[in-house]
Amino acid sequence: MTGGPEGEPEPEPQPGPEPGPETALAVVATTSEVLAHPDLDEALLAPWERRRLAGIRLPSRRDDVLAARLLLRLCVARATGLPSDTPALAQRCPGCGEHGHGRPYLRGRPGVGVSLSHADGLVAAAVGPGAIGVDVEPATRRPGPLHVLRRLLPDADVAEAAASPDAGPALLRLWVRAEARLKAGQVGESGQSSHTGHTGHTGQTGQSAQGELRLLDWTDRPRAAVAAAACATRVTIASL
Repeated sequence: MTGGPEGEPEPEPQPGPEPGPETALAVVATTSEVLAHPDLDEALLAPWERRRLAGIRLPSRRDDVLAARLLLRLCVARATGLPSDTPALAQRCPGCGEHGHGRPYLRGRPGVGVSLSHADGLVAAAVGPGAIGVDVEPATRRPGPLHVLRRLLPDADVAEAAASPDAGPALLRLWVRAEARLKAGQVGESGQSSHTGHTGHTGQTGQSAQGELRLLDWTDRPRAAVAAAACATRVTIASL
């Protein structure tokens, strides 16, 4: 499924489509789905990633982190043709400059952006040309309280979402959009979508162009998840 311009119908989702050179790829899955995938295994992780996993004491969180990293490798393989066991994935913190944490990237491929997210048994990953960000949350989660959200998000957007008939889901969608934009390197912009359309099993979607950044958000009903992806190109939502 690719988000189209305002007013155009959305095509039906296709299982496992390959993105083109100017299209980003995003996948949402449950942690259990990823860990059960026959082509994905903890052995694919780099030694520094396995050391980080060893330091996570809560088993469910460890599984989420592992699944997100494995899903990202699968997305990279689909989008670039690199083998899923490539050691090219790395992380660098823009704040302290240290490696091993912070924003993920592909070594030797500065034109390819990667992003991952995990939350309570859900994972998401995205790969595409240029900067990209993805976020996923359980559909039942409710961000807040409002006075905290107003410190983190544009006040007008928070006020509009809070005043909607179904404020909880509206605030959640605002939150995941903001997280996706932040991971893509953009801050301080409105998270409102300019287009919505029904897309079968994925529910409602919205996409807007914000300068050079497009924003797509959707509901994955089978997994009870709300997700968003932000990048400079169109986004293909693929199945695991």
